[in-house]
Amino acid sequence: MVEVTTERLVMRQWRQSDFEVYADFFSSPETARFVGGEMSRDKAWRAMATMAGHWMLKGFGVWAVEQKSAPGLVGAIGLWEPEGWPELEVGYWLTPQAHGKGYATEAAVRARDYAYAELGAKTLVSYIDPDNLPSRRVAERMGAQHEKTITLLDHGPHCVYRHLSPEALG
Repeated sequence: MVEVTTERLVMRQWRQSDFEVYADFFSSPETARFVGGEMSRDKAWRAMATMAGHWMLKGFGVWAVEQKSAPGLVGAIGLWEPEGWPELEVGYWLTPQAHGKGYATEAAVRARDYAYAELGAKTLVSYIDPDNLPSRRVAERMGAQHEKTITLLDHGPHCVYRHLSPEALG
């Protein structure tokens, strides 16, 4: 698994020690609302293991994110394309304590750039619930354009934000 950094963040491999924060995030309907919904601890464990396993199967995935200044999980940001997913996606979520600091944009831009430069991606999207205004703003700050709204498998309506390559952004 590739570890990458930004000015303030480390995007790294998943660790057993991340589980308590992960399980806590997904135990709350408020925090988990837009990222698959509330989960029991055992389901959260399987979901976190899926994040780690995506790296083994695809060679890329969602990173565990921590601040350089204070180690410990603050979110998950990266690339997602499991079987049946319509397109390669850059996705992101942060713990409430990490909101409002620009971390989502900072790390998602790094993930987008990695997809285009290192993976040779031809296209990249973010699927965002229409009611998730903070995530929509992150996508827009990244230069993504709202393309359409689709029914995303069994997840209901989602806005498709198309991310341009860094070269296309100028």
